[in-house]
Amino acid sequence: MKTVKEVMTKEPATVTLQDNVYEVAVKMRDYDTGFIPVVDNEEHKTLLGVITDRDLVIRGYAAKHPGSTSVETVMSKEIQTVSENTSVDEAAEVMAGWQIRRLAVTRDQKLVGVVSIGDLAVRDIFADEAGDALHDISQQHLH
Repeated sequence: MKTVKEVMTKEPATVTLQDNVYEVAVKMRDYDTGFIPVVDNEEHKTLLGVITDRDLVIRGYAAKHPGSTSVETVMSKEIQTVSENTSVDEAAEVMAGWQIRRLAVTRDQKLVGVVSIGDLAVRDIFADEAGDALHDISQQHLH
């Protein structure tokens, strides 16, 4: 059975609490992602939270916060994570259950990667489960 470690993005772009929302937006653009983990520092990478493109819009810009607003203002602190040894079908179930499209992958609370619905589907690993998870996530947002 394939594990998350085999499909995750290793060494994803990250920010720290010293960064601001403008810097997050630039990293999202530069790394072509809508999900940036927030870590304690670039060396230890203890996961503190995440920022999604939606977080930036709703908690940041739509709330009229300027680009200099701290990361902590917009980040999600209650996040779902999986270990790198989690099977890809279990990861898909977590995504569907929590209606999320990306998961931080941790080892002892340290960020080691990120796995997305796209990682599950694009790499032809458990494509049915990834499709089902995406369908479940999408259906929840419609109601």
